[in-house]
Order: sequence, then structure tokens, then C-alpha cells
Amino acid sequence: MTSADDVPADGVVPDDLVTRLRAAGCVFAEDEAALLVEASAGDGGELERMLARRVAGDPLEHILGWAEFRGLRIAVGPGVFVPRQRTGFLVETALRDLPAKAVVLDLCCGSGAVGAAIAAEAPGCMVYAAELDPAAVASARRNLPPERVFEGDLYAALPSALTGRVDALVVNAPYVPTEAIATMPPEARLHEARLALDGGHDGLDVQRRVVSGAIEWLAPGGRLLIETSEHQAPLTAALFEAAGLHPQIARSEDLDATVVTGSRQV
Repeated sequence: MTSADDVPADGVVPDDLVTRLRAAGCVFAEDEAALLVEASAGDGGELERMLARRVAGDPLEHILGWAEFRGLRIAVGPGVFVPRQRTGFLVETALRDLPAKAVVLDLCCGSGAVGAAIAAEAPGCMVYAAELDPAAVASARRNLPPERVFEGDLYAALPSALTGRVDALVVNAPYVPTEAIATMPPEARLHEARLALDGGHDGLDVQRRVVSGAIEWLAPGGRLLIETSEHQAPLTAALFEAAGLHPQIARSEDLDATVVTGSRQV
């Protein structure tokens, strides 16, 4: 077992730590070990507690209390959806043609990672966020100005002052079909809130509600952007079309990411 005496003050990672992580199936055992040593700040007892949680299958991000996303450390509390790297493509797509001093709304924001990344990369923007899960709201209020993070069900959470003012409505709503949740990695299905994963029978239940109400909140020329899967994208695009938002499908093979966008006509 790793003890306080086993943790060097210079942050060198003990070999047995890497060995135990690798035995537990951690693919990036060396990187994870270094992060755990850093987080323990030389406290061997704390390091052992964190290691035991990781070996038991807790997500590394929940143990550390943060997730890396586009160069930021995003606060992520227990049970909160961990931002995926593919969602960086949603940020990239939103940043294209974003007006100066744009109003951005991160809906179904989870930890607020998308909004925080846009705020960091386009500092002239005014970023708002909304989320239903109270635990996720608590995390989002650590990553964004807390007074701009609203708790509630989609648009019902928002102040009426945002009506017709949103230049970019960015959404990573749950889109996993209910029956497919059982096939997800245990780190997700056992440790993240189900409402952050479950998109209903075809994965599009929340997207339908988002798309149907979007035009009321978008500014003239404002864009709705929704992350979805490659095979669901035509169905998501059809929802846009039915709502009067002419859709385009953007794809990143490198990130295995798909985003559907549509603009409100001026």
C-alpha cells in the first residue's frame, strides 16, 4: 500500500501506483497516477483513498474534482456528467461566425463546460447556461458566473429578458437511446446522472423539445447547434427543418463528433 512516506515531495510517481492502476484496467495509468499524486499534495493517506476509489471504478474526474476540456479545468462534482473531448467540436462549430459580444446560451449545460470554453475563447461573449440537475447546476456555477446559470427544465429556467436575444444556442442534450444505456462504460452508466444520458426510445426526446422551442429565444440570424451522433444526424436535421431552421450537418472524423446547426432567418 502507498503511505505518506511513499509519496515523494517532488511529485515523483511511485511505481506500485502505476502498477495498481494498470491492473485495474486504466489505459493511461501513468498519466492518471501523476494526476492523483498531484491532487494528494503529498498526503499518502489521501492518495490511497483516491487510488482505492479509482480501482473500484470511480471516474478519475470525479475523484480529482475536475475534467480537462479544451485546456480548462472544469469543476465536476460527484454524479455530474463528465464533458467528453468530442464535445470540443460543438465549441469549435459555435465559435465560427460568432458575432462580437454575442449572447450565448449553453442549454442542458451539465457542468457548463461548453459555455466555459466559449467564454474563454471568445471573451467578448455574454454566456448564460441552464440545467435541470441540481448537482450539475452546482458545478456549472463554479465554472461560469453563478448568476448566469439557471436551474430548471430547458427554456422554463430562463429569464424572459433573453427572449429573442440568443446568437448561439449550444446544446449537448442527452441523446443515448434508453436501451443503449446498458451498453455504456460503467464509469458513465453507474456514476453519471441518468437524465444526462437518457434521450428516450430513439435518443431524440430532449432534442425534439429543444428544437421546437428554439426560435422564440434566437435572435434574428441566431443559430441553434446540437451535438448528436452520426447516425442520428439526419433525424436531428429533420427536426430543424420542421421547425423552420434550415439545417447543416458538420462532422469531425478526428473527434468522432457530429453537430447539426440551423439559423433563424433574419
